[in-house]
This record gives sequence, C-alpha cells and structure tokens, in this order.
Amino acid sequence: MLRLDGLLLGREGFRLAADWAVPEGARVALLGPSGGGKSTLVDAVAGFLAPLAGRVLWRGADLGPLAPGDRPVGVLFQDGNLFPHLTVAQNAGLALRPGPRLRPEERGRVEAALSRVGLGGLGERRPAGLSGGQAARAALARVLLQGRPLVLLDEPFGALGPAQRAGMLDLTLEALPEATLLLVTHDPGEARRLGGLAAVVAGGVAEAPRPVAAVLDDPPPALRAYLSRG
Repeated sequence: MLRLDGLLLGREGFRLAADWAVPEGARVALLGPSGGGKSTLVDAVAGFLAPLAGRVLWRGADLGPLAPGDRPVGVLFQDGNLFPHLTVAQNAGLALRPGPRLRPEERGRVEAALSRVGLGGLGERRPAGLSGGQAARAALARVLLQGRPLVLLDEPFGALGPAQRAGMLDLTLEALPEATLLLVTHDPGEARRLGGLAAVVAGGVAEAPRPVAAVLDDPPPALRAYLSRG
C-alpha cells in the first residue's frame, strides 16, 4: 500500500496537502491545472522534495529516511532523462550499475528489456539518433530493469503525438502489469485509458483518489473549471 500520511509539501510559497492511501497495484491518474501540485506530489514520493510535515509510506515503511535511489520507486520523466554521450543500451543499463560497462549477464538483461519495448537491435545508437517515441521506449526499458514496485510517470509522453502517446501508455501498462502507477496528466482521455483511479490536485489539496469514471463523469468544481478551459 502507498499511503500519504498527513502529507504537507511546500515549494516557493506554494503548499499542498494530501492524506490518502491506495492499494498495491493501483493505477492513479493525477489530474488538475498546471501549477496545481501534481509534479510536486510526485517529487515528494520519489524523494526529491522533503515534506514539511507527514510521511510517505510504502508497505507500512516510512520512505523519509531513504535517498531517492534507495526507494522502491522508478520514475519516467517527460524528457526521458537519457544521457546523450551514452548508447541506448548503456542508458538502460544504468538501472543495473552506475557506469557504462556491463557484465555479459547484464548485457543480456538489457537486450531483453530493449526487445520488450520494441528497441531490439538499437542498443548501440545514441539518444540523438532516436525518434521521440524511441527515446520514450528507451527510458521505459530502464524502468523495467530497475524492477521497482512503485512507478511515477510525470507526463513522460507529453512531447509525443496523440497516437504515439496512447501507444506508449498501453506499452507501459503491458510491461508493468503489477506495479503501482501514479500518472501525471492533463488529458482526461489518458486518465480513462490508464483506468483505475483519479486524484484531483488543485487548490492546495491532492484529493483522495476515486474511480476515474466517477471523477470525470461528474468532476469536482476545480477540475470542471480546468476542463472547461481546455
């Protein structure tokens, strides 16, 4: 279970409160206006932002004392966070060790992960030689190799076109069938495609997640105002 226990976050005068829990394996879309605090919430769970109060708990354990790399958390960022001087295989392999040199067994695992996301045979390319969709797949391969049970998706496919974005989300769901997923998105269609739950993040509060259809079919006022502007 992921629990945000009386969580209060602050950043440059902004405050965000969250107090809820979701079961392991849940898929949660974080919806709301830009600047509402969705990425702030993700940063706190990942360990990039320390709470002003409260705790982030995973399976009952407080993640507060753990550095980001020691948390049971994988993160997919919008830019993919690929290192341009490394090959695709080396970028993915960073999930296994901090340097570019991999053991034969590790190279086999990297090749298998790249094949799983549709990048078989492209491991020696540099990120500059990839399309936007291929770069997103390379970043997903790295998350697969991490094998973390909690995966945070901070608009990772936002730079892609609608069809590619939908395809990448489907691939992510297929590749991570048992992971707990938190997806930052501005797109209600993407939230529906994710399925599961949706949490509205607006007005300084991350509301408790509810079934996505219930949230979108009868949006709370803050989400209704945001969607009407779209």
